[in-house]
Amino acid sequence: MKKLITLLMLIVLVGAAAVGCGQKPAEAPAATGEETYSWRFAHEEIDGSVQDLYVKKFKEIIEEKSGGKINIEIYPVGQIGDALQQAEILQNGGIEFAIVSPGNTGTVVPENQLFSLHFLFSDDMDKNAEIFKNSVALNEMLSAKYLEKNIQVLAYWTEGAMQWTSNKPVTTPAEWQGMKMRTMQSPMIVAAYEAYGANPTPVPYMEVYSGLQLNMIEGQENPLFAIEEMKFYEVQKYLTLASSNLFMTTTATNPDFFNGLPADIQQMVLDTIDELRPYSFEIQADLNGAALDKIKEASDIEIVELTPEQREAFQAASAAAYDRYAAVVGADGKAILDKLIEEVAEMTK
Repeated sequence: MKKLITLLMLIVLVGAAAVGCGQKPAEAPAATGEETYSWRFAHEEIDGSVQDLYVKKFKEIIEEKSGGKINIEIYPVGQIGDALQQAEILQNGGIEFAIVSPGNTGTVVPENQLFSLHFLFSDDMDKNAEIFKNSVALNEMLSAKYLEKNIQVLAYWTEGAMQWTSNKPVTTPAEWQGMKMRTMQSPMIVAAYEAYGANPTPVPYMEVYSGLQLNMIEGQENPLFAIEEMKFYEVQKYLTLASSNLFMTTTATNPDFFNGLPADIQQMVLDTIDELRPYSFEIQADLNGAALDKIKEASDIEIVELTPEQREAFQAASAAAYDRYAAVVGADGKAILDKLIEEVAEMTK
């Protein structure tokens, strides 16, 4: 049924796209200066979220750059399906752009599950920004894996560090034993929490609040802005500032669509993406910082910050997930991870 729904949405969107864009050529032609474009850009979150603000800024910049020749239609999560369905529609050419998060597409591009590993990146966001922009492991090796699945990654960026909410203390791996932890659909996110002894339970994003409220799940992970905007703190007892890993996402396009654009329009898109790199860090910092204050004001949830010793214990326990990643994705995936670890170490030494 899910595949049928996705197919029906795809047929509608492709038909509409054909009216707006016409047949795509095999190679990028020179622009005549007369073309107009109407593009669809889907993201995985609600209005006012980090992804939503990012996509709205993309729309603002590129519509201005193009002098009105380009129009962007924005689709928040749920309007044309869930996050995985949106990625499938992008792959099939039904939309032109999407925010595609590894946590939702780990079964599509298995190698991207390295983002689910805990304590992989730096705590310094400026250093992470340099890694995302210049990493060979990400921008060449991993992007090639996306391209094999008909997804072209234009940028890797983060929505902030992942924090935990729960109905019981989770300051040591031993306290995780058997806990029903909500995760995204990535098998490696599941493995990351299995390494602590938890019982990871994939649940769609829009069903997390009710799942927590009904005690079908006992905890969840998200950046602070998501915890605040989705009101997860209302149905949880503890907020643990773990910063266990970064919530990573990508700005992606359909490669057939992109390669069919005139060269100057392609460059306009790439220039816009570069302009958005610092903005993505600004909005996540602003929203996550403000979210913690809002949570404190709106609730009496107990806020716990892991000590360096507690973080070291989790880091040691997380090694099992690194081994699992290498076993699941094979030699190519392990090479990407090894290269990324080397790059992070070089950047942070």
